[in-house]
Amino acid sequence: MNTIKKDELFSHLGDFLKSKGIELKEGIYTSRIQQGCNLLADAINTTQTTVSKTKVKVDDALDKLRQKIHESTAPPPPPQPKGKSQATPRAKPPTPARKKKGSPKA
Repeated sequence: MNTIKKDELFSHLGDFLKSKGIELKEGIYTSRIQQGCNLLADAINTTQTTVSKTKVKVDDALDKLRQKIHESTAPPPPPQPKGKSQATPRAKPPTPARKKKGSPKA
C-alpha cells in the first residue's frame, strides 16, 4: 500500500471542509487539527507496515500448519520389505509323464 505523506491528510481535510463552506484559517484550532492529522497519518502508515509484516508471518505459519495436517491425514506408506523380496520365484509345476510313442497295446 502507499504511505500517506505528512501533510496530505490535512490538505485533503481542508479541501473537503472548503467544499462544504468551511475555511481553515491559521490559528490554534488549525494547528491542532494539523497535528491530529499528522498523528493519524503516522498511525496509518505504521499499521500498514505492521500488517504487511504480520501477513507474511501468518502465511508462513499457515503453510506449516497445512503441511502438518497433510502429514497427519495422509495414508501411511506401504511397508518396506526387509532384506530379500517377499515374492520368491515359483518353481515350474512338474509336467505329467507322456506316453511313449510306439505300438499301441491292444
